[in-house]
Amino acid sequence: MAYTSIIPVSRLDNSITYIRNKDKTTKKGQSAGSLEEAIDYAMNRDKTERSVFEDAIGCVCETAYQDMVATKKRYHKMNGVQGYHLVQSFVKGEVTPELAHQIGMEMAERLLQGKYEAVITTHLNTEHYHNHIVFNSVSMEDGKKYHSNSRSYYEDVRKASDALCLKYGLSVIEPKNGKGKSYAQWMAEQDGKPTWRTSIRLDIRDAVAESFTWKQFLEQMKQRGYQWKLNRKYIALKAPGMERYIRLRSLGKHYSEESIRQWILQPKSRIPAGKEGDSRFPKKKLKGIQALYYSYLYQMGALKQKPKRISPVLRADIRKLDARIEQMEFLQKHQITSREELLAYRTSLEERVQALTKERKRLYRSEPDSVRIGQITEELKPLRKDIRICIRIEQQSQEMEEKMRLAEQIQRQEEEQTEKNRKPRTESR
Repeated sequence: MAYTSIIPVSRLDNSITYIRNKDKTTKKGQSAGSLEEAIDYAMNRDKTERSVFEDAIGCVCETAYQDMVATKKRYHKMNGVQGYHLVQSFVKGEVTPELAHQIGMEMAERLLQGKYEAVITTHLNTEHYHNHIVFNSVSMEDGKKYHSNSRSYYEDVRKASDALCLKYGLSVIEPKNGKGKSYAQWMAEQDGKPTWRTSIRLDIRDAVAESFTWKQFLEQMKQRGYQWKLNRKYIALKAPGMERYIRLRSLGKHYSEESIRQWILQPKSRIPAGKEGDSRFPKKKLKGIQALYYSYLYQMGALKQKPKRISPVLRADIRKLDARIEQMEFLQKHQITSREELLAYRTSLEERVQALTKERKRLYRSEPDSVRIGQITEELKPLRKDIRICIRIEQQSQEMEEKMRLAEQIQRQEEEQTEKNRKPRTESR
């Protein structure tokens, strides 16, 4: 997040007094001293600490004031506002000195488009690193003067600053009722104000609450507009509106991939009776193999509406949850309710695969350069995938039935044991 302000520079006679008087460097108002004073103040070595954080556009830092005056003389525009002093201040700890200066350079380039001489420095003398951009009021390109008002501030300055903050993953100040905030108000809010990292953490928590597997978690985050870089040592994600990816681990020790995976497997809070169940599946009564899958997912605690007690036998199968949900959706998509219908559907797929394979073999011999060969290959991919799903459903649905029978048996035994333990107490009374 960056707070921005722009102040016109019109006086040239108080440069020495202004640069030495620290009280005046923080004063508010329409006048901030002279153009020469503003340049010297921005380039103060005690505040920049390193010369690397000083740059200029269209001039040289050491002779910036003389260069700007020369432009004014060339176009006969020595009167009026001499220049502008723009300050861009960042939240404590949100930027490095290098990044702050990079943003300041890009800010000057976007705002001034190479038409006005400018000096860009980054001050490190406070906890809130801040940029100073002092630029000429007269264009070195055509002699036109820069005009600053509330409209140019919101449409040019503020817009450019916010765009750069989003580009580099920083938060932005949200205006209320079209009005900005004073610097004092903005600074006062920083200690307790959520940053973009806080927003990402909150989204992760919400996604975890809706997920039972890592795959579901990734999908939940994608639905919230996040993008992922997965096949790497440290997984990274990018929030909506950001240009750069950040590593999960940079959000804190509880937000690494390993921590989130463990977090996902923790039991979720139960939904009170009467509340809406899982919306992924239709509310009509299911039957046959579809009812088996739904009952299995319910007993696993994988749906929003949960059983009073989740069997350890089924809870151990939680790592296969993605596959179970995929199979359930497959059965509903193709309206398959029995193993007989599943076998018939699989047979039709295999016949289609056989016909396409035969056609492709013929083309390999007669027309090896035919475009149709590639089309057949693409058609075969989803067909073979569906066949594999059919085979897995045939095998795993039987395993699921066996596990549910075992879970019921264990539950009955536990209930019987509980009842036996209760009877002696009653008799003793």
